Amino acid sequence: MKLLEGKRALVTGVANRWSIATGIARALHHHGAAVALTYQGERVKDEVVKLAADLGGGPVLECDVASDASLAALREAIAGFGALDVLVHCIAFANKDDLGGQVYDTSRAGFALSLDVSAYSLIALVGSLRERLADGASVMALTYLGATQIVPNYNLMGIAKAALESSMRYLAYDLGDRGIRVNAISAGPIKTASMRQVGGATRMLDVVPKVAPLRRNVTADDVGNTAVYLASDLSRAITADVHFVDAGYHAMGFYPPDFEQR
Repeated sequence: MKLLEGKRALVTGVANRWSIATGIARALHHHGAAVALTYQGERVKDEVVKLAADLGGGPVLECDVASDASLAALREAIAGFGALDVLVHCIAFANKDDLGGQVYDTSRAGFALSLDVSAYSLIALVGSLRERLADGASVMALTYLGATQIVPNYNLMGIAKAALESSMRYLAYDLGDRGIRVNAISAGPIKTASMRQVGGATRMLDVVPKVAPLRRNVTADDVGNTAVYLASDLSRAITADVHFVDAGYHAMGFYPPDFEQR
């Protein structure tokens, strides 16, 4: 059964075949959606074009969310694709120096850059594309547990994700009169290029299967399956919420007594 037959989706922030954004795009396509992708910078363009060819050959559009002119160009370019039923925000950035050490050493410029690209970009993207969104559309953004709990070395990105989650809730209110839902997916650690920028990331992959109720790490496909649900009419009464896809790790208040033996 294809849950998204006839729907059009725009997935932003695709970088390579291992990214969570790609897992989401793959799942949306599998369930019948026509998928358009955005990329940022010529360095990743060829890879994203190849991915798009495997996902039905939808449009591939450049977008720099830190540029109002680029967002305006995206708005015009996507018009020929048709009204968007799904908009997926998979964009985040922090300088590597701000993903380690002490939070109080974060530079003013680094803070401003990360909040702009990782959080304000959701507001800017929705604001620019709001007239391209179909009534009843689904908007979703990727977040992480570090938005609300201390994850050592996640640092500035945790602060940015907290702002992203708050932005998601206020956008859900603003768009609710059109039946547009806005949610966030909080994925567990997945081995991606972005994750490798966080100090101690490989340790997370070792710990989660020993602690999480489901005793395993999650995959980009797991996140993609949740995105399909949020994009489909099955979730038409669900908005302004964070949906955890982390094998239950977020619910643990303390490590199991036999943690070291697992």
